[in-house]
Amino acid sequence: MAPKRLLTDASPTPVERQSVLRTLRSPRLLGIEILGGLVVALALIPEAIAFSVIAGVDPRVGLFSAFTMAVTIAFVGGRPAMISAATGAVALVIAPLVASHGVHYLVAAILLAGVFQILLAVLGVAKLMRFIPRQVMVGFVNALAILVFIAQLPELMNVPWLVYPLLGLALLIVFGLPRLTTKVPAPLAAIVVLTLITVLASLTVPTVGDKGELPSNLPELFVPQIPLDLETFKVIAPYALAVAFVGLLESLMTAKLVDDITDTRSNKTREAWGQGAANLVTGLFGGMGGCAMIGQTMINVKASGARTRISTFLAGTFLLVLVVVFGDVVALIPMAALVAVMIFVSWATFDWHSIRISTLRRMPKSETAVMLITVVATVSSNNLAIGVGAGVLSAMVLFARRVAHFVTVKRTLDATGETATYTVNGELFFASSNDLYTQFQYALDPANIVIDMHASRLWDVSTLAALEAITAKYEGGGTHVQIVGLNEASAAMHQRMAGHLG
Repeated sequence: MAPKRLLTDASPTPVERQSVLRTLRSPRLLGIEILGGLVVALALIPEAIAFSVIAGVDPRVGLFSAFTMAVTIAFVGGRPAMISAATGAVALVIAPLVASHGVHYLVAAILLAGVFQILLAVLGVAKLMRFIPRQVMVGFVNALAILVFIAQLPELMNVPWLVYPLLGLALLIVFGLPRLTTKVPAPLAAIVVLTLITVLASLTVPTVGDKGELPSNLPELFVPQIPLDLETFKVIAPYALAVAFVGLLESLMTAKLVDDITDTRSNKTREAWGQGAANLVTGLFGGMGGCAMIGQTMINVKASGARTRISTFLAGTFLLVLVVVFGDVVALIPMAALVAVMIFVSWATFDWHSIRISTLRRMPKSETAVMLITVVATVSSNNLAIGVGAGVLSAMVLFARRVAHFVTVKRTLDATGETATYTVNGELFFASSNDLYTQFQYALDPANIVIDMHASRLWDVSTLAALEAITAKYEGGGTHVQIVGLNEASAAMHQRMAGHLG
C-alpha cells in the first residue's frame, strides 16, 4: 500500500475540501479567509445600496439583507465560500410588488419565498441541475460576466475626469499585483490605495457615501402588518414563487461553478433549503431577500482564494461593522476602486476559452448555438431564469434534432425471398420515431416480416405507437409481423402498452 501523502498548508490536494478547523489552526489560511471576507464586504456595500434603489426600498433594507443572508448561509448553506446577499435578480422580481403594495407585503413575500424554497429542496429540485448542459453553464457564466461589466458603466458616465486615471491605477493594481505577490489581495490593495489618494489629495470624485445614507443602528425584528387572508396570499404568492425559483437557480448554478473552480463537491439539496432558511431569517429582520452572488463569490473564491464558511460569515459580519461602526470611513471609498474590482471579477469570470477560434472550430455548431442563445437571452432580459430556460430549451431541441438523424433502418431478404428483415439501429423516441413508419416497403415486402430491434431501444410511447402503426399496416394487407431483439426494459414497456394506444 502506498503511503499517505501528508498535507501541509502549502500543499493541499485539489480534491480536498479545506475544513474550518484546519483553517483556524493555520494563520496563513485564516488570513486568506479574513482578507477575502473584508474585500467582499467592501464590494457588497455599494451593490446592496444599488439593489435597494432597484427594488424601491431604503438602502438600509438592502444592507441588512446582505448581512443576514451572508451570516445565515455561512451556517446552513451547502457550498462553502459562496457568498449570498441581496441581489439584482431578486430586486427586479420584487420591485413591482413594492411599488404597488409597499414594504410590508415585500417582507411577507420574502418569508413565503423562503418557505417555497425549503419545500422545493424537500421535493429534490436541486437534482434537476444534472439536466443543465455544460454549454448552458458556460453561457450562464459568460452572461453573468457581461452583466457584471455592464453594471459598472453607469459609474463611469457623467463623472469628473479624475475618475478615469483613478480607475486606470486601480485596474493596474488588481491585474498587476498578483504577478508580484499573492500575500495581499489585489482588490483590497486597490481599495486602500485609491481611498488614501482621494482623501490625502482632497479629490472630489464619486464615493460610496454618495450612494445613500449608511445605517447607524443594528437590524431589528420586523413583523409585516398585513391581513393574513387568502387575498394577501394571492397578491404575494406569484412574487414569492418567482423569488424562490430565480434565487435557487442562481444559487445552484453559482454553487456548481464554484465546485468546478475548487475541484470539490457541494451538497446542492442543503444549499437549496439553506437559501430558504436564509430568506426566512432575512424576512424576519425586514430584508428584501436574496440569493448567491456570482460577482462577490468570484472575489472571494477566485481573487482572494478563500475556501471555507469563515470567509462567508466574516463578509456579513464585516459588512455590518463597516456600515454601522465605520460608516464615515467606508463612505470615503471612491467608486472607481470598486468599479475596478468588479471589472476584474468580470474578466476573471468570463470563460475566454469558449470563444477562442480553435475552440469554436472544434465545437459542434449546435453546442456553440446553445451557449450563444443562453448569453443573448440572459443579457437582453437581464433575467437569469429566462436565459437559462432558453438555453436548456434550445439544447433539448437541438439534441433531439441531432439524435433523430442517427436512427437507420436496413432491409434484407432471406435466401428464399419469403421473409424480409428490417434491422433498426439507434435510440427511438418522439423525435427519431416519427418518420420510422415511412422507412418500410409495405407494397414490395413478402408475407413474413421481422423487425429486429436488438440495436435500438424504445424510450417513449411515441415509438410504441409507430411500431403499432407499422404492424397494423402490414397485418391489414395479410402480412405477418414479428418484433424481435427488444431489450428487457423495452420489451416490458411494449408488453404493458401494446394494444392500448388507440
